[in-house]
Amino acid sequence: MKNLQVLTCDSLDDVRLNIDRIDRQIVACLAERGGYVKQAAKFKKSTDDVRAPQRVEQVINKVAALAGELGANTDVTKQVYRAMISGFINAELAEHAALQNTAYEP
Repeated sequence: MKNLQVLTCDSLDDVRLNIDRIDRQIVACLAERGGYVKQAAKFKKSTDDVRAPQRVEQVINKVAALAGELGANTDVTKQVYRAMISGFINAELAEHAALQNTAYEP
């Protein structure tokens, strides 16, 4: 894959409009991803299955490689994904606890 092309902006307002447009797309993707995370909770037997550190590292390695392919900053991509995954794990732990009728404390 080639690096993605970024539009050339003529002003800071143009830059901000494009960032706002992308933020909307990112939040839509987060909402979709969250729906799948919620579904995943019902297939996992334990909180260890939810935390799945090996899977976390697998995802981090995959997106780091993708970042390299697309010309994104690999370090930023990994940091964003670690934070995102941490948030989704907490949400999934709460969902898992609700499905198991147990209390969840972060």
